[in-house]
Amino acid sequence: MNIIKRLLDFYINSSLHVSLSVYALVRMTGFLYAIDAIQPVANFAFFGAIVGYNFVKYVALARTQKGQMRTELKLIVILSLLSFLATGYFFFQLGPTTKIISVALLLVTLLYTLPFFPNRKNARNWVGFKIYIVALSWVGVTLFLPIVNAGIPCSVNVFIIAIQRFILIFVLVLIFEIIDLQVDDPNLKTVPQQIGVERTKIVGAVLLFVFALLGFFQTNFLFLTLFIRLGVVFTLLLFLLFANEKQSKYYSSFWAESIPIFWWFLLLLIQ
Repeated sequence: MNIIKRLLDFYINSSLHVSLSVYALVRMTGFLYAIDAIQPVANFAFFGAIVGYNFVKYVALARTQKGQMRTELKLIVILSLLSFLATGYFFFQLGPTTKIISVALLLVTLLYTLPFFPNRKNARNWVGFKIYIVALSWVGVTLFLPIVNAGIPCSVNVFIIAIQRFILIFVLVLIFEIIDLQVDDPNLKTVPQQIGVERTKIVGAVLLFVFALLGFFQTNFLFLTLFIRLGVVFTLLLFLLFANEKQSKYYSSFWAESIPIFWWFLLLLIQ
């Protein structure tokens, strides 16, 4: 049992799980727009997410513990280096415009991690800014990268899905912020720190209502996909309502973050 727990912890800590969620959302974009050549973009997003998230989480720790890194951290560094090579390989399979957008998203990740200006904190520590950077980055990677790479014009329908994706990630981050309320630096000014847990849940519930409502404005949607989307909204709402500071890390880092993966699996079943 201890081995299973250690494997699960490594799976989560190495960003494999969150990267699989990114991969699932890219594949969902391929499903919605019938993009046949979706795999290079999906693979680029998956390996790039591993590199990006691990860079954000561990670059400072690896720098300060060069001579005494524990085994798990060493394995994560090796995984990140291999993922970096894979990211570069799939990067060269993208179209010219997609490459430009990818570089722009990379710069956002660096801005999120490294202080570029003297005596300034990185963007991750900018007051109340973190949640918007994360949500916008996910929308860019999981929606606009595959669409631009496939040469699909950005219609009103695309922007509706973009708003839905933004809300999805925004609410997922709210769940993380509620659970991490006791350990987060008070200077971060996360949403629960600023308005309280109950009001945060109300904000999330309202956003999910908007998410569901926008589904009825999409063109050429199947009734079954709309039904699945409403099921995802209801599931995410339950995760939000039951979130609290006493929940285990698996509540957010594994179960809540699995929602995009399960959503993709459900879409695969109706193909």
